[in-house]
Amino acid sequence: MTPSRPYLIRAIHEWISDNNLTPYIMADTQLPGTEVPAQYIQDGRIVLNLSHTAVQTLVMGNDWISFRARFSGKVVSVHLPVNAVLAIYAKENGQGMSFAPETTTEDTPQPPPPSSPPPRTGRPTLKVVK
Repeated sequence: MTPSRPYLIRAIHEWISDNNLTPYIMADTQLPGTEVPAQYIQDGRIVLNLSHTAVQTLVMGNDWISFRARFSGKVVSVHLPVNAVLAIYAKENGQGMSFAPETTTEDTPQPPPPSSPPPRTGRPTLKVVK
C-alpha cells in the first residue's frame, strides 16, 4: 500500500489555501536528497512557505516536493523528499497536521533529474516544420 503522507500533505495544502491562509511546511533537512538554502536551516529543520504567491512550479508528488522560490532576492530550486515533511500548517492559526519523523532512509527515493533546461550554447536556430 502506498504511504498516506503525500496525499495528506496535498489535501491539507489545498484546505489551507482554500481558506485564504498561508500553508507552511516544516521539514527535516538531514534526509538524503534534501536541497534547501543552508542559511535558513535551524537545528536540522527548515520552515518553508508553500503559498501559491510565494513559490513557482510547485510539484507535490508522491515521492518529492519541488518548487522555486526567492530567498533574499535570489531564485532557488528546492527539492525535498515527502518523508522529510514533519508538519504542514497554516501560518495564521497553526492548524494543520504533524507527522512522525522518519527513522530510516531506506525508503528515501532518488532525487528527480534537474528541472531546468540545459544552458544554451551558441546562437539560437529555427527549424521549418511542415
